[in-house]
Amino acid sequence: MPNSSISKFFEKSRKERLDVIANFANLSNEELEILQNDNGGISFDKADKMVENAIGTFSLPLGIATNFKINGKDYVVPMVIEEPSVIAAASKGAKVARIKGGFEVSADESFSIGQIQMLDVDIQSAILQIKNSTNEILQLANSKSNTLSKMGKGAKEISCKEIDAPSGKMLIVELLIDVGDAMGANVTNTMCEAVSPLIEKITGGRALLRILSNYSTRRMVKAKAVFEKEAVGGEQVVDNVISAFEFADNDVYRAVTHNKGIMNGTIAVANAVGQDSRAIEAAANAYAAQTGKYRSLSKWSKDDEGNLVGTLEMPLSVGIVGGIANVHPVAKVCAKILGAKSAQELACVMTATGLAQNYSAIRALATEGIQKGHMRLHARNLAAAAGATPDQIDEIVQKMIEEKKISLDRAKELLEQI
Repeated sequence: MPNSSISKFFEKSRKERLDVIANFANLSNEELEILQNDNGGISFDKADKMVENAIGTFSLPLGIATNFKINGKDYVVPMVIEEPSVIAAASKGAKVARIKGGFEVSADESFSIGQIQMLDVDIQSAILQIKNSTNEILQLANSKSNTLSKMGKGAKEISCKEIDAPSGKMLIVELLIDVGDAMGANVTNTMCEAVSPLIEKITGGRALLRILSNYSTRRMVKAKAVFEKEAVGGEQVVDNVISAFEFADNDVYRAVTHNKGIMNGTIAVANAVGQDSRAIEAAANAYAAQTGKYRSLSKWSKDDEGNLVGTLEMPLSVGIVGGIANVHPVAKVCAKILGAKSAQELACVMTATGLAQNYSAIRALATEGIQKGHMRLHARNLAAAAGATPDQIDEIVQKMIEEKKISLDRAKELLEQI
């Protein structure tokens, strides 16, 4: 089996890194060429078909996080993000988790929720009429996707809820749809629009909005990892991490930044494999506030041996078929590198990456502070921004770190001296 614990991957040249990943994921020469293409893997012609008013393309760094073992399987994890230290932090978190067996993650089946807003109805009568017509509504919905129907998936349940809004009462009819390995937005919207005239006829009401909900609470993912006490830094550091978590869980100002760190990991993977990052973040933040107070998405405690235990639970709507993942050449290659065979497996990897990132961030904060490692990496960006050539960057970075003066102005001064 491939091993994701790759020694000193960060020290290798680009070609050496690509060779390692090509071997791990069995990439073809054509797929390697896509990764080596410095335009981000997408032509303007393709971009022009993807969005309106296109004028160019925009690239972000693509890196690989190593050391991940999830449910007993090794992964190298592609991550697209512009922020320094994130990929290193995720790799380090995975390396420590690996000591105790890695991440244990479970994901629900892929149930999407579609909503139909009904106005001008007798609520209780309408609910009864819809209940009596459930089979007819589901049959109509499922007629809109032969693929899902053949797989035994598709629309499964109908439920109703009443909302008392300032403008009056309204009825919300919800379709629960098993979308398989797709993210499912398009088929959910199609089904909602298809059944709304029938629901209007049944209830005598008027359908207004007919759209999926991105609050995917029927697609929950739960990740857990044990971080060995000594590898974390000892009993005091374990206690510090737990105290840092309690700060985030009880203060919204800290919780937002804490959860942003989780998203650094999860969304970087989402970007790499062509997922809807906005939907993922919106759902995660709503879930963080489910108690009526915005709290930490992760939880940190210690076991009987004093080891640090991290858990992360959140809704996660992702897919391995359809969407940008089937259009963008680099996203396709990243999906092959990751090797997820189902939407559930992809969700497990993304959640584990979020937990690994959270571990590294919260541990750094609870020990030497976030800036020590982060600013070392940030210094490279500043040196490049000052105009330093690749062979000048290391010298400028080293001097800025020694002086503890890491800024663009100082980088420019040092470049002039060189």
